[in-house]
Amino acid sequence: MEKKLSEFSPGERGVVRRIDGEGRVRRRIFDMGVTAGAEVVMRKAAPLGDPVEVTVRGYELTLRKSEAACVAMEVKSND
Repeated sequence: MEKKLSEFSPGERGVVRRIDGEGRVRRRIFDMGVTAGAEVVMRKAAPLGDPVEVTVRGYELTLRKSEAACVAMEVKSND
């Protein structure tokens, strides 16, 4: 199942399928290590949902919800 990173709940994990943003936003996301094939785990979200904290490539990363909405993910089961 595919959904946006911004729709994930804390504890949910998945693999990046594609980045839908353009220009500066797309480049910024790539520069932070969020690229196709990377596994991402949603750690927590701020009380109003913005920003979100994820683990990617072994480090903690904080993304704006608008940035996370550009990341299409393949949801993985928590088995």
